[in-house]
Amino acid sequence: MASTVSLLRKLILESPPGEWAINQLRELLIGALKQGPVPQHVAFEMDGNRRYARTHRMETVEGHHRGFEALARIMEICYKCGVKVVTVYAFSIENFNRPKYEVEGLMQLAKVKLEQLTTYGDILDRYGACVRVLGQREMIRDDVLQVVDKAVARTKHNNKAVLNICFPYTSRAEITTAIRETVTDFLAPPPPKNTPFSPSRIRQKVLSSQYDDRDTLPTIRDASPDNRAEADLDKDVDGDTGDSSSATLLPDSPQPRVRARKSSSDSSTLPNPESITADTLDSHMYTSEDPPLDVFVRTSGVERLSDFMLWQCHQDTHIFFLKCFWPDFDLQDFVLVLLEWQWRQKQKAREGSVQIKNNKVRRAME
Repeated sequence: MASTVSLLRKLILESPPGEWAINQLRELLIGALKQGPVPQHVAFEMDGNRRYARTHRMETVEGHHRGFEALARIMEICYKCGVKVVTVYAFSIENFNRPKYEVEGLMQLAKVKLEQLTTYGDILDRYGACVRVLGQREMIRDDVLQVVDKAVARTKHNNKAVLNICFPYTSRAEITTAIRETVTDFLAPPPPKNTPFSPSRIRQKVLSSQYDDRDTLPTIRDASPDNRAEADLDKDVDGDTGDSSSATLLPDSPQPRVRARKSSSDSSTLPNPESITADTLDSHMYTSEDPPLDVFVRTSGVERLSDFMLWQCHQDTHIFFLKCFWPDFDLQDFVLVLLEWQWRQKQKAREGSVQIKNNKVRRAME
């Protein structure tokens, strides 16, 4: 009896009228969610593909294949709800320690899915989403890297949403790269000031206009700091400034002390290290152009970040650990996440308004 009911339910849901009804319900639910606040940046740690494959007695690569199908499904749901940036953890640098056949399978799968996503899929163009691949490019196979560059170039004209694919990536590598770039910027000499006309050139033009080219004027050299230093040094040695007479020194008199002057180019022009702030490092992160991370979701029941978005997770980031495997993650799971996030936002706004009222009452009593 149970098998008959299950078969009947499957036939109804997979029939054209059943699929149409389910799609209408999904659209209605998404439209209702859009009426409330919507997170602008959502990150997914797609975990559980291998355990999903073992549970369903299939090859590990097939589990990853189902995971990419879930990514396309969830990506469209997010963009329909109004999410601007979706960041996914596709491949960790630590995954290179896995068996070689699995690493090769993941690389080949990423190559095929990126080609399908950018060549045949209309999801990105429909929602105006551009693809950005974040991670250590030098660790990607050459044939996969070509597909990555093609996917980025194919969608670079889209500017309404963003799909960040972390591949291969770890937060420690990202933070290390950001610190290295910050140090490089601070050690680099400042760019020369752009002066269209030097003072010597201006003086030369003025003198030329006064003399009307009757006499050949000597070329006036730029009064650079080095030249001024040499001239001052000569004045100190000779003791003659050209404007006043110099006294004759006695034979027993000590020789004048030569004062070495440092030119401005020798002075330290490096920025103050105290000016390095969290915003300085944030400007060198992979996600520097994206809004702050609002929601972090990890599937498979594991409750840790596992070196993903460590810098981006801040005090206002809401972290959700779900028990379902990533290939099973669908609209019903995302709805629960989004509803809880919206409830927390309303609670935060309510507490903020109460705090403002209390402050007003306290000031009035004072």
